[in-house]
Amino acid sequence: MLSLTDVVIQQDGFRLSADFSISTGQRVAVIGPSGAGKSTLVNAICGFVDVSAGTIALQGTDITKSMPSERDMAILFQDNNLFAHLSIAQNVGLGIRPAMRLSVAENEVVAHALARVGLDGFGTRKPGALSGGQQSRAALARALVQSKPWMILDEPFAALGPALRAEMLDLVAEVATETGAGVLMVTHAPEDARRIADTVIFVADGVAHAPVVTAELLDNPPPALKAYLG
Repeated sequence: MLSLTDVVIQQDGFRLSADFSISTGQRVAVIGPSGAGKSTLVNAICGFVDVSAGTIALQGTDITKSMPSERDMAILFQDNNLFAHLSIAQNVGLGIRPAMRLSVAENEVVAHALARVGLDGFGTRKPGALSGGQQSRAALARALVQSKPWMILDEPFAALGPALRAEMLDLVAEVATETGAGVLMVTHAPEDARRIADTVIFVADGVAHAPVVTAELLDNPPPALKAYLG
């Protein structure tokens, strides 16, 4: 269970409040207008942004002040965060050991993860030799080897075309089902939420609202969401 209790995030005049819980294994989309605070919310959950009030708890343990590395979360960013000078296998291996001194068994875990995301045989290549979709797959492989109970996605597939983005979302859903991980995904596209998310957190007007069943919310949107959807 991931719980935010009376959380307030304040940054340079911006204020966002959140009070909700989501169960491990759920797939949750975070949607809302640009600048509403979607990425700020997930960055606070991951520990990259401080909260001004309230508590964030994971499996009943208060992680409000914990460092990002101390939180049981695998994170996929918009830029995939791949190191250009490292091979794809080395980039994925960072998810296991930042020092990259992997055992034979750990190298096998990396190879298996690359195969699982469709990159078997790509381990020796550098990120620059891969397409955007392949780089996204490599970032997902790195999340996979971490074996965390939560995968946090901050629009990592936003730059991909609709068909490739849908393919990546399906792969995330498959991986999450196989591992039992929960997914918290920032997206600007309601169709992405429909494709992958059980529930949706709508962020607008300084509030990250409690999750609502995806179809229920998108089929009968409140006024603020209707304005966002156009």
